Amino acid sequence: MQKEKDKYQVSLKLILKNSNGEILALNAAENCSFIGYYDLPGGRIDTDEFATGLDQILAREVKEELGEVRFDLSFKPVAVGRHQIVNGTRVVYIFFEAKYLGGQIVTSNEHQGFKWLDLKNIELTKYFKSGILDGIRMYLSK
Repeated sequence: MQKEKDKYQVSLKLILKNSNGEILALNAAENCSFIGYYDLPGGRIDTDEFATGLDQILAREVKEELGEVRFDLSFKPVAVGRHQIVNGTRVVYIFFEAKYLGGQIVTSNEHQGFKWLDLKNIELTKYFKSGILDGIRMYLSK
């Protein structure tokens, strides 16, 4: 019997750090699978973006979710994670790190505000779950 290959959507996530070393965490909206927890900026790759650079896709997602913020992206993945959405869709997250350079953060309707978090001084499981939690833990273990 041949095993069936699993199918995943890919989501690019940004660990956006300010000058104090805190990361930007987005409060999940009511209709999100992360309700009650925080998410990171970023999102899934659209079907028409196969030939688009991952940095450009991430920049698009950040603009959609945060507005006109400036950041310096270190384009080397720093962590990975997996998440299953309530509808059964499976997502693999690829995390990248960036320095926040400025601009007013205006969250989209996908999130209900934001917080800058010092990852070393919080209980991670109170803020993150699933693949985001896994990615944050991997990021911190480096």
